[in-house]
Amino acid sequence: MKLGTRRSLMATTQSQMIADLYTAKTGQTIELVGITTFGDVTKAQLSQLGGTGVFVSALRDKLVEDEIDFAVHSLKDLPTKQDPRFTLAALPERHDVRDALVGRLKFADLAPGAKVGTGSPRRIAMLRALRQDLDYVPIRGNADTRIGKVASGELDAVVLASAGLTRIGRQAEISQIFEVEELLPAPGQGALAVECLSTRSDLVDFLSVLDDPRTRSAVTAERAVLSALEAGCSAPVGAFALDDGHTLNLTAAVVALDGREAVRKSAAGSPSEAMELGRDLAAAMIAEGADRLMGEHSH
Repeated sequence: MKLGTRRSLMATTQSQMIADLYTAKTGQTIELVGITTFGDVTKAQLSQLGGTGVFVSALRDKLVEDEIDFAVHSLKDLPTKQDPRFTLAALPERHDVRDALVGRLKFADLAPGAKVGTGSPRRIAMLRALRQDLDYVPIRGNADTRIGKVASGELDAVVLASAGLTRIGRQAEISQIFEVEELLPAPGQGALAVECLSTRSDLVDFLSVLDDPRTRSAVTAERAVLSALEAGCSAPVGAFALDDGHTLNLTAAVVALDGREAVRKSAAGSPSEAMELGRDLAAAMIAEGADRLMGEHSH
């Protein structure tokens, strides 16, 4: 069975981890197939590329061409509108959702004017809300490249997803993990998505053995917020949901890019109504002016 993956260390590590889980559960051997995507080769800022989807389309092309059986994506890279040709057959148990600071100092101890790198408008807006006195530098490149900018002294710190750093064995370089109260994660952060063609029902069944219902309800609510706000990743939207088995608790925020204004709301409901919970919360945020905050930064 062939599993398509982007070629970066992060992607291949994630994909191998999923392949191993399937093999352990089913005995099926799985071969990784490396695929270069447009998002990996272009030098443009991700937010200029229309954000989500740039890493996804090449993998989906290979599914359509039958060169691979399934693909593993970081869920936050997937567009919120599901393409009917494909099915998210499994959303395996999610890892740490939080953002991490890589550097020598904790965030509060960075000197005024210190340079902090991140490729995400959401992280910049939310970090600015915490500290206006730092210099936030938009950067791109894989985790290694970004961490290297701290080692070389070009930057004082970078912010990356904690889950990814742990997956590639770089957690020793984390100086601080931001709690979700400080930095609300991107919708779907820390979750992986296993995708295959909708027409292959046998494969959908096979892959579904790794699906984690609590992860699915949580990320469904988070992504419903994003979808209802109609924000690509160019708009600073954070969302975090937790399904404890009875109740789904959801918090979302939209932050002005200068970090000076935010609309933040929470709601709780039944895990079976995750989509509605997310949509309703987004509507409540729009009623409080969330769209106005975002309108100022739309491309």
